[in-house]
Amino acid sequence: MAVLKAMGVVGGGQMGSGIAQLGAMHGLDVWLLDTDPNALFRATNSISTSINRLISKGHLSKAVGTDALRHLWYTSNLEELRSADIIIEAIVESEDVKKKLFLELDYIAKDSAILASNTSSISITRLASATSRPYQVIGMHFMNPPPIMKLVEIIRGADTSDETFSSAKTLAERFGKTVICSRDFSGFIVNRILMPMINEAFYTLYTGVATKEDIDTGMKLGTNHPMGPLELADFIGLDICLSIMKVLHVGLGDNKYAPCPLLGQYVDAGRLGRKRGIGVYDYGKVPEQVKPSARL
Repeated sequence: MAVLKAMGVVGGGQMGSGIAQLGAMHGLDVWLLDTDPNALFRATNSISTSINRLISKGHLSKAVGTDALRHLWYTSNLEELRSADIIIEAIVESEDVKKKLFLELDYIAKDSAILASNTSSISITRLASATSRPYQVIGMHFMNPPPIMKLVEIIRGADTSDETFSSAKTLAERFGKTVICSRDFSGFIVNRILMPMINEAFYTLYTGVATKEDIDTGMKLGTNHPMGPLELADFIGLDICLSIMKVLHVGLGDNKYAPCPLLGQYVDAGRLGRKRGIGVYDYGKVPEQVKPSARL
């Protein structure tokens, strides 16, 4: 099994920039790609701020932090990823968009490169079908925010090789993560359990059972969750929650996964959560226009 030395990350949103930061902090040469220059500008600032925060809290030495920033490059040119040993996509949660990207990456990437998806719900087997190397395609679902959260969910497609799995697992462990493994079913482990809970919280609000504050307080104090489900939905992004529920509903064929109408209504209204300044809660800032390539 070859040691992975160079990594490409596609998508300059919170997930992509966090994954890129992890790679740079653990000695990989990292190219972070986004087609939106504004997304790359925000990613540059967020990574620098995050690393400085870790240094100030004593979680990272100044030398390691400085070295990490030297290992990072930012680009809008897919050709720059030709030398990467592994390319991880962290773009919009759409099967069609991801397949199009994987087709392009299959053409650009060197023959030995692993193509990984940070998808939280979409079939790895179907994404791999867009490539000529399905045995080198794998799911690596990082939790948000990647530099802090300790878990990576790894998903093998129907044809993912043992070598690809071992390389991905070794990389996640190099990043200091605990690895759990899921079969390639819609939603995998975490979101198959989490998203129906969030959806049910929306139904609880939609049917007038309780206020949003009481729903969140009930789950925080009654089940010891650090965030209530509606707060968490705002943090994740309501558009992402809706996309995942749609994948679960279609992929598992059970109406218990049907998205709550209120969740769809909020997304239609542009109330996407913290990133837009308003979701279930109002965060009191001017909404930010975010292109799909810059989303989580």
